[in-house]
Amino acid sequence: MNRLLQPRTIHRLFLLAAAPFLGMGIWLAAAGPGLTLSLSDEAYPEFNLPAPPAAGTLTERVASGLDKAIGLAGETNESIRKEAELFDKASAAAGRLAKLAAAQVGKPYAIYDRRITARLGTPVEEVRSNRITAQLFHVKAQHFNGYALKVKLKSNQAMRMVLGKDTYGGAETTLSAVKRLGAVAGVNAGGFADKKGKRYPLSTTIVNGKYVSGFEASYKDLFFVGMNDKMQLIGGKFKSQEELDKLNPQFGASFVPILMKNGRPQPIPEKWKTTPRRAPRTVIANYKDDQLLILVVDGYDEKGSSGATLEELQILLERYGVKDAYNLDGGGSSSLVFNGRVINKPSDGELRKLPTHFLFFK
Repeated sequence: MNRLLQPRTIHRLFLLAAAPFLGMGIWLAAAGPGLTLSLSDEAYPEFNLPAPPAAGTLTERVASGLDKAIGLAGETNESIRKEAELFDKASAAAGRLAKLAAAQVGKPYAIYDRRITARLGTPVEEVRSNRITAQLFHVKAQHFNGYALKVKLKSNQAMRMVLGKDTYGGAETTLSAVKRLGAVAGVNAGGFADKKGKRYPLSTTIVNGKYVSGFEASYKDLFFVGMNDKMQLIGGKFKSQEELDKLNPQFGASFVPILMKNGRPQPIPEKWKTTPRRAPRTVIANYKDDQLLILVVDGYDEKGSSGATLEELQILLERYGVKDAYNLDGGGSSSLVFNGRVINKPSDGELRKLPTHFLFFK
């Protein structure tokens, strides 16, 4: 419940509040005029604001800074331009050096190719593509005539070996195989044996990286010759499949004998010196740059009175500068097809049906 303050109570409250001020007034009055308050500069130091810059000074500073920045940017830009020019010149010089180096790397091979080609004579026909370069030459010797096909393989699709009609025991002419598979050239491959009306490839034969009838260790003078996964000619006598597998053969066939190894003629077995002495021949060889050379010699029969001896072929191959060379099946089997036609003169009067063929593709 509220209760109004009485006048008496209000007077007391104001007296209490004003008591300190009344006391101070009485003290000042007693002190008299001798009491003064001194307000010195030290007690209240003067506060001075910085003077405003003169007219135009701030603008000049900003403009000067901008000029310096623009000058520095110009110098930087000029430096970058010069460095870019130097880089372009260095890149162009490097490009020229790279081209020169590439040309110099290829130069020895070009010189070598011209040298071995010159030994063969002038090509009478050639085929060039991104897969293969094949050049055909005529061979004229004292006792025989023949043909040489120099082949540069540029792709692992440029050469393969096929079975007659793609069947083990099948047979067809080289011309038939060439036309059937669209090859640009073809040559007969390994030897064969007939059995029960079928024609089987002799000894170890590999097609598409697989053994057609298993591995057979070399016996007597038989060898295996074919191509590896790098399209390099491989060949020789092998005692085990593991030994041959180390060379990664992709295809190949067998026959007899080996004619050249590392540029040196190999001994000719006595039997093959006289049986027959002369005959139509087919040889596959390679150069040290992995180009191939196919030789096919004409002969009118297999009685030993026409064609070439194996020793004569060795002399010719050595003159041509080949590295390794292998005698393939000859006589009536010798076949060379180029650009859709038969090049040699088969001793049977027509091409023989064979179980294996080396084909070349454009």
